[in-house]
Amino acid sequence: MSAPLDIDQLHTFIAIVDTGSFTKAADRVFKTQSAVSMQMRRLEERLGKQLFAKDGRGNRLTAEGEKLMHYARRIIRLNNEAVAAFDDNRLEGTLRIGTPDDYADRYMPEIIGRFAKTHPNVELYIVCEPSISLAEKMARGELDIALVTHNPRTRVSDIVRTEPLCWVTSANHPLRDDAPVPLAVGRRDCHWRQLACSALDADGRDYQVLFTSWSSTVIAAAVLAGMAVSVLPESTLRTGMRVLTSADGFPPLPPVQIGLMKRPGLSPSLVNAITDHITACLDNITLGPVPEDMDSRVKMLPGMQKLKANYIAPGW
Repeated sequence: MSAPLDIDQLHTFIAIVDTGSFTKAADRVFKTQSAVSMQMRRLEERLGKQLFAKDGRGNRLTAEGEKLMHYARRIIRLNNEAVAAFDDNRLEGTLRIGTPDDYADRYMPEIIGRFAKTHPNVELYIVCEPSISLAEKMARGELDIALVTHNPRTRVSDIVRTEPLCWVTSANHPLRDDAPVPLAVGRRDCHWRQLACSALDADGRDYQVLFTSWSSTVIAAAVLAGMAVSVLPESTLRTGMRVLTSADGFPPLPPVQIGLMKRPGLSPSLVNAITDHITACLDNITLGPVPEDMDSRVKMLPGMQKLKANYIAPGW
C-alpha cells in the first residue's frame, strides 16, 4: 500500500502557493527556508513528480504542481473539519455576514455549508444587500464580515477573487443590432453599471437603460426574457444566458474583483475561521473558457446544509 501524503508537507506546499515564494512560506509555517525546501523535495520524491520549476529568480508551479494544489486544499480542509468535529473548545457565538444576493446565490451555499459543519455552535446572521450598503453597515459596526465587489475608489477590501465580467443576453431570443443596446443594470452608483456604460461610451455604442434594480433576480429575469443585456461575473452566469463578445459588437470589460471586508476588533479566531472558508471555497471555483451558450456549462451548486441562520431580504 502506498504511504499517505504528509499533512505538514501539504500545509507548507499551500503556503508556498499562496505567498509566491519559499522564503515567505517559511515565515508563515514557522520553519527555516532550508526546512521548507527539504519538505518539498520529499513531497516530490513521494509523488515522483516535479512540483516547481525555476522562473527567473523565483519558482512557479508545474502542471503537476497545479494538479496537486487542488487536492492539497481539499485534504487540508477535510483534515481541519475532522479535527474541529472533536474539539471540545470549538468556537461559539454569532457571526454577522453581508453579501450581495448574486454572490449569495453562487458562493454562499458552499461557504456557509462547510462552515456550519466545522463550527456548528456559531450562529450565522446573513444580510443580502448591495456592496455600497454593506460597506456602510461595516462602517457602522453592524456587520462582522462582508463579501463585496472590490472598488478602491469607494471602500477598502482585501481582494479574494478575480474573474471576467461578461456581457450577457438571452440564449433563446435574438438581439437586435439596429437599435440602442437595452440595458438591465443596478442603480447609478453600481460599479458594474458604471463599467458597462463607460465601455459603451468609449466604443461609441448607443444604449438605453430599460431596467434598474439592486436585485440580481430581477436583472436576470429581464435578460432571460430577451428584454435586455446586462453584465455579470462569469461564475454567476445562469442557464439560458449567452455571453456577448467583440464578435457581437461589444467592447471588452475589465475583470471583476471580489473583496472581503472585516470589522476591526472581531475575535481573531472567529474571523480567521470564516475568512479561511471563504478564500478556500472561492479558490476552489474553477472557470473554463466562456462558451457562447451557457446552457452547456452552468451546473447547480451542492445543496446547502441545514443552518441556524437568519436570512434578510435580498438586494443587488
